[in-house]
Amino acid sequence: MNRSAVMNLQRHFLRQNCQNQLRNRVIKPCDVFINHRGIDTKRTVATLLYDHLSRLNIRAFLDNKNMKPGDKLFDNINTAARNCKVGVAVFSPTYCESYFCLHELALFMESKKKVIPIFCDIKPSQLRVVDNGKCWGNNEIEKFNWALEEAKYTVGLTFDSLKGNWSDVVTNASDIVIKSLMEIETEEQIRGRRRQRYPQLPI
Repeated sequence: MNRSAVMNLQRHFLRQNCQNQLRNRVIKPCDVFINHRGIDTKRTVATLLYDHLSRLNIRAFLDNKNMKPGDKLFDNINTAARNCKVGVAVFSPTYCESYFCLHELALFMESKKKVIPIFCDIKPSQLRVVDNGKCWGNNEIEKFNWALEEAKYTVGLTFDSLKGNWSDVVTNASDIVIKSLMEIETEEQIRGRRRQRYPQLPI
């Protein structure tokens, strides 16, 4: 076989391989979106929880794990937050200073997601929007405050990083996530059967 034929064959296999990879990269909605303040919790509870859920074959979204250079930040985050089944909100001391944290939390609440709060080194009563002169619009501040109020009155996990065990909070959060996903799947199956039986009725 001459060199030209070999190169053509290589190009053919390379093209096939690329096509297969693209087909395999069909993006499925994530099961769980981990909303967190990176400087506080990315190297601890957020990444530990992501890794633990991934080992259980649960599709979790964590920004630095699921996004790559060139991705549109808001497009990816908005799609993942709206399409996830469960949101885990890891509240921490500087959480409320982050526009992205509050934006993601508001998306959870607006789309009526099941939200599991983890209050890490902070009490629910301490959650309030911190503008710090960042010129957030009044509508956004109002929306963020509403989302925080919803979260404050949602039963969650509390964790003191000076006294607690990271493994315990990650295991407890994972158990709650799994139970929530099972409940959601059961509800979807019931709605599906009802839709088949009574197609004329709104579900």
